[in-house]
Amino acid sequence: MKRLAPLVLALCCAVLFTGSAPAAEKKEKTPGIELATMASQVTGIAISPLLGVSGVGAYQWMKASTPEEKARLPWFAQVSFWLPALLLVGVCAFKDTFAVMVPPGMKKPLDVAETVENKISGLVAAGAVVPSLVTVGSKLIMHSTGLLGHAPVVSGGFGVLPLAAFDMSWLLTLLMVPLSVAVFAVVWVVGHAINVLILLSPWGGLDTALKGIRTSVLSLVAATAYIDPVVGATLSVAIIILAYFMAGWAFRLMVFGSVFSWDFFTFRRTRFQLLADDNKLFTGRDIADAPRRTYGRLHQDADGKLLFKFRPWLVLPERMVEVPRDGIVVGKGFFYSEVLGFEKVADKNSTLLLLPPRYVGHEELFARTYRINGTCDIGLRKAWSWLREAFGLSTKKAPAAM
Repeated sequence: MKRLAPLVLALCCAVLFTGSAPAAEKKEKTPGIELATMASQVTGIAISPLLGVSGVGAYQWMKASTPEEKARLPWFAQVSFWLPALLLVGVCAFKDTFAVMVPPGMKKPLDVAETVENKISGLVAAGAVVPSLVTVGSKLIMHSTGLLGHAPVVSGGFGVLPLAAFDMSWLLTLLMVPLSVAVFAVVWVVGHAINVLILLSPWGGLDTALKGIRTSVLSLVAATAYIDPVVGATLSVAIIILAYFMAGWAFRLMVFGSVFSWDFFTFRRTRFQLLADDNKLFTGRDIADAPRRTYGRLHQDADGKLLFKFRPWLVLPERMVEVPRDGIVVGKGFFYSEVLGFEKVADKNSTLLLLPPRYVGHEELFARTYRINGTCDIGLRKAWSWLREAFGLSTKKAPAAM
């Protein structure tokens, strides 16, 4: 995440300093106003890509006054895109609104589909929509500075025709696109974490609350940007800074939710085969430089030491930390299993490693592979075992007396 810091901070500083034009001059198109508007658009789309892109497209379409201007608008501002997209957003809102009245399991397939949709729309927005908005915004910024010889032919403030011969807006676009995509990525990964939390949530009421919070933040950005672009940009910068500090946690949660949902809904445990070493799993708590929910591989060296190998952000150079062996045992759960270890600070056993759902039914072999001292039941499986024993339904036989 530190590699993105210069890009993110550069755009935040640019918005704060150049967007400090007085609100009374809001109608005059200054470079600060154009940059502030661009920042608000990128932030809003990153919070909820499908809703943001379709909302911006609908706004552009309504601002265009003639059929010719509407025909020149980009693809996401055409009725054939933004109207079905808004209808899909409405269906998702209907699903979450009535989630409290249906069992959570009935809507989980729809939650999975919405999570996949959020990933796809995020990729499309980062690769096509954001660069398009930045390109148009750069031309408007250059024109407002008076560096262009002639005014651009603009359709509704967005669609741009060929400009003057000495158009240097391409240089500004070249500088702004990486900044904007970096900001989009930082905010999107935090917004996508809400989809993962909804996917993992066992209660429909929490789903509705999470979705309501995200929609409220997006609406606030859009409303403030419409009333005063500088205020909207200031709010956007605050959101970007907050998202920057939450991005690492959100990214790990995104990977965690993606792996767990894929394993669970595809019944991967039925075709999973445990490897002799380097099996993939998650950390259950902070282990040295590996934060909680870090995705990596568990390795056992010749001396019996357990080593956790991981790549920060999945692509950076590999790191390795030692996993403590004190009192570790494999806990068998109903939906997923864990490796429990002794935590000296809390003076008790706690979750050390998290095994994805693919490991359910393979705990005994996992324990033998990594020389772990046995297994035990946890969670719902532990409760079920207790009920069976309490009602005399356990099939385990007591050891014979010597």
